[in-house]
Amino acid sequence: MRVLVVGSGGREHALVWKLSGERGVSEVVCAPGNAGIAAAARLVPAKVGDPECLLSIAEHEHIDLTVVGPELPLANGVADLFDQRGRLLLGPRLAAARLESSKAFAKDFMARHRVPTARYRTAGSTSSAVAVLESGEFGYPVVLKADGLAAGKGVIVAGDRTEALAAVRAMMVERQFGDAGSTLVVEEFLQGREASFFVLTDGRRIAELPSAEDHKRALDGDRGPNTGGMGAFAPSPLVTPDLRSRIIDEIVRPVIEGLRAEGCEYRGFLYVGLMLTRDGPKVVEFNVRLGDPEAQVVLPLIDDELLPLMDGAARGNLDESGCRISQDHLVGVVLASAGYPGAYETGKPIAGLDEAASSPGVVVFHAGTAMRDGRIVTSGGRVLTVVGRGPTHRQAMEHAYAGAARISFDGLQMRRDIGARVLEAR
Repeated sequence: MRVLVVGSGGREHALVWKLSGERGVSEVVCAPGNAGIAAAARLVPAKVGDPECLLSIAEHEHIDLTVVGPELPLANGVADLFDQRGRLLLGPRLAAARLESSKAFAKDFMARHRVPTARYRTAGSTSSAVAVLESGEFGYPVVLKADGLAAGKGVIVAGDRTEALAAVRAMMVERQFGDAGSTLVVEEFLQGREASFFVLTDGRRIAELPSAEDHKRALDGDRGPNTGGMGAFAPSPLVTPDLRSRIIDEIVRPVIEGLRAEGCEYRGFLYVGLMLTRDGPKVVEFNVRLGDPEAQVVLPLIDDELLPLMDGAARGNLDESGCRISQDHLVGVVLASAGYPGAYETGKPIAGLDEAASSPGVVVFHAGTAMRDGRIVTSGGRVLTVVGRGPTHRQAMEHAYAGAARISFDGLQMRRDIGARVLEAR
């Protein structure tokens, strides 16, 4: 089969890396890709958010299966368009993709189908948001979320009234996240540990994938601003077999069955961001695709070929026997540009990539990289994910950081404690 992977980040590099060595794959094309992906797939230019552009590529390249990495094309209806034209694509249609593209829709959907999540109120104006805060219903800290897509950064945890009012102003008046902040979801602050749970579904059946935990804050010790993710590790030791069963029964199946009942059958990867509270697992957010950087530590743990699973899910005949999962542990460390998640410079030459990739137990996935004048340079905020593999979390951490130490570029920043919470808990 000829496979098109849509996107240009570390998640897409991990998908290409996984697919490129599989028996059923004759060629992988990536649109638009990056400098690292170019070593394993043929790149074609693309406007990722434009469904018509992606359809044109799939038709021109005679693609058998298109796999969408990022959320934007799904939110823009690319799955609907491909279905109308008889082209096979893995990813939910626009109606189901609202689980991620609209926080308000997701919360209302969970309320309708009794999926456990934080108590919330939706505010469509500054005055209504302030009224919710002033009511004292949720107390402090309180969580404020931009309704729309905000590249993983549209969430503010306000510790007091002053911070909360400033967050409302930043989102709704100053439009820090653009139109995504025209509606806010205000919700209670949940106490507990976070974990990420993944399944692949054809709208009826599911295949469970490895769990993970990510690190959203920019600085060590979970300090600093929220980012798209500064690292991740898999599997999560918090997600025990008993908890997995509970997540499937109380969250995943009700979501999939609820969507089907509402006329928007879900086919694709479903990412469930969880808070593990004293009352059990509760949904923090949904992503309608694999996470980044979680994909970089989840996909290498799948010991079976990925193509038959994705093809089955896209066609509606997924083999629910699931897939074989490695017993190894993975830790992925993101190397970012100075200033990320704020303003940053690009075009910085990167040294040590080959040395890092040749380190024992290390794979390097590219995200914000480009080829210029024969050299690989930085082209984004999150530049690389260095993934270490080992029989234990500790050894995986050691391999990841040994690999990261071999890479350098001007302004490189990274967290030094990715995965450390596992060791501290023991």
